[in-house]
Amino acid sequence: MRWDDFRGSDNVEDRRGEGGGGGGMGFPGGGAGGLGIGAIVVLMIIGWVTGINPAILIGGAEQMTRGGGGGSQREEQADPETQQRRRTAPTDESGRFAAKILGNTEDVWSTVLPNQTGKQYTPTTMVLYSGGTRSGCGSAQAAMGPFYCPLDKKVYLDTGFFKEMASKFGVKGDFAYAYVIAHEVGHHVQDVLGILGKVQARQQAASNKAEANGLSVRIELMADCLAGVWAKNSNDKYNALEPGDIEEAMNAASAIGDDKLQKQSQGYAVPDSFTHGSSAQRMRWFMTGYKSGQTKSCDTFRTANN
Repeated sequence: MRWDDFRGSDNVEDRRGEGGGGGGMGFPGGGAGGLGIGAIVVLMIIGWVTGINPAILIGGAEQMTRGGGGGSQREEQADPETQQRRRTAPTDESGRFAAKILGNTEDVWSTVLPNQTGKQYTPTTMVLYSGGTRSGCGSAQAAMGPFYCPLDKKVYLDTGFFKEMASKFGVKGDFAYAYVIAHEVGHHVQDVLGILGKVQARQQAASNKAEANGLSVRIELMADCLAGVWAKNSNDKYNALEPGDIEEAMNAASAIGDDKLQKQSQGYAVPDSFTHGSSAQRMRWFMTGYKSGQTKSCDTFRTANN
């Protein structure tokens, strides 16, 4: 992928080297630090939709209600020197890569989204960290992998995840890594379009966890499709893709399918417990977006089967 020609985004917070991340990962009991049961239910639904452990979301909200300064509230209290350092453009290769892919998603979606949906695109911020940090959704840990936090509208990425993709899943290549970033930005696009809120309402009305998981799968597959839409429009405008890039994305989508991950960890797959979709589903929906280049092709909720 010809990513070095992309514009680097200014919406990057580089917290690598700061350490931290905090504890409080356990599931709070009782009233969760003053949170009402309604708030807890909403946070659990957000967790199902985004793939974030609900305990982390509730822990972060608990700290916010106590005035403890989790997430964005804590970041507002960072001293000016720290804020300036975080906003300094990364100079290492992995940091530059992440900033340039994010910048390209901004350039693509700022045109594609209003043209295709009539909705203006408001960019997300990407937080680069190492080991652990704070998010608006509570503690962010490297083991969680990249994620989008709808409470502060930021994407969180430990850049060591790229090495983990290669060592643990055998997935290599810059476009495979770009697909991961584009998938998380896809969740932000869903947020901008108001889709996440609608899915939360549907999950709240779900009769069982399997039904709620099914809705989570659809939202994740939509993010895969939106990553494909980005790739298609980026290539059309910037001629960014090189031979083998799409295969890299397919390898990544296949490697992180729920069925493959479950079989690796426990020897068998339980479809009712899927939250992101099977390998075949993830590959198919990325290609759906890539072939069409149209946001409307990513409506995973209008199909009987994904």
